[in-house]
Amino acid sequence: MASLAPSADRAYTLADFDFDLPESLIAQHPAPERSASRLLDGRGTQPVDRVFRELPDLLQTGDLLVFNNTRVIKARLFGAKATGGAVEALIERVLPGTHEVWAHMRASKSPKPGARVRFADAFDADVLGRCGPDNGLFHLRFEGDPFALLEQHGHVPLPPYITHADEEDDVRRYQTVFAKEPGAVAAPTAALHFDEGVLAGLAARGIRTAEVTLHVGAGTFQPVRTDNLAEHKMHSEWFDVPQATAEAIRATRAAGGRIVAVGTTTLRALESAARGAPPEDILEAGQRDTDIFITPGFDFRVVDVLITNFHLPKSTLMMLVSALAGYDHIRALYAHAIAQRYRFFSYGDAMLIQR
Repeated sequence: MASLAPSADRAYTLADFDFDLPESLIAQHPAPERSASRLLDGRGTQPVDRVFRELPDLLQTGDLLVFNNTRVIKARLFGAKATGGAVEALIERVLPGTHEVWAHMRASKSPKPGARVRFADAFDADVLGRCGPDNGLFHLRFEGDPFALLEQHGHVPLPPYITHADEEDDVRRYQTVFAKEPGAVAAPTAALHFDEGVLAGLAARGIRTAEVTLHVGAGTFQPVRTDNLAEHKMHSEWFDVPQATAEAIRATRAAGGRIVAVGTTTLRALESAARGAPPEDILEAGQRDTDIFITPGFDFRVVDVLITNFHLPKSTLMMLVSALAGYDHIRALYAHAIAQRYRFFSYGDAMLIQR
């Protein structure tokens, strides 16, 4: 394994994670086939250009591939206040066992507690007040099951840098082939490249798979607004690491295998589960919220290899991949990707890096 260990011998600032990206490289639509996306193999000292369907041949028998099985909900709603003013809502979280949600809302004038909003000219929601981190979200009560109402009346919550309105193809392609636990408002995009052929190839190579759930929130697109990274407050996301996955990770490590995270959301769930584990254990199974912020110098306890898309300049995800593979190495990989015209962000191409 090439030595690409992250360095903590300098104080990084926000400007260190900036780069110039031609707008033409921001993917507006997915590749015609999921596994036909390009894959930048960044495990060695020199980048290698590949195609994603080659992935099974790049991993080792005995590796454990961990997916995020979250399912993107149709979280964007359009509606109107009783006064007639237009409202756009992005549901951030559905509260378990209730008809209540937390939502981002855009309106010419914020609705007050006690107000009622009509969504999609189909159902009403009562505004209960403000909630969430920094009181920045709205607490709403729907008149029925939120998941059912969103599925019927909502829109696919495409990221802000995708300029077209959601289309029928987005319903299918902004969702992984193994999505099953509804709750995300953004896709775990590295997993969008997997199809049945790649999964079959992994199984044939003796590469096992396991699952976690992390419901990706809209905060994944939240910009870092302070040059001092220590002052940035991460958004909170709910995750679940099942006992079976924790046991599979322990067994893989005991047998000398590697833990391969599919996407930064999977990595965040696994490393969050490791934060509360006793020193003699790798990680602790269970469900909870995480606001883990991974920057260069982070002590990784679980993940050895990461499959990831290309991330926004100055984003927390740029900091995360730099922490895993090394700051200078990531800068070189991104320069290569731009020069070779890889496609960036959610519908873009992928990269394979290691600790």
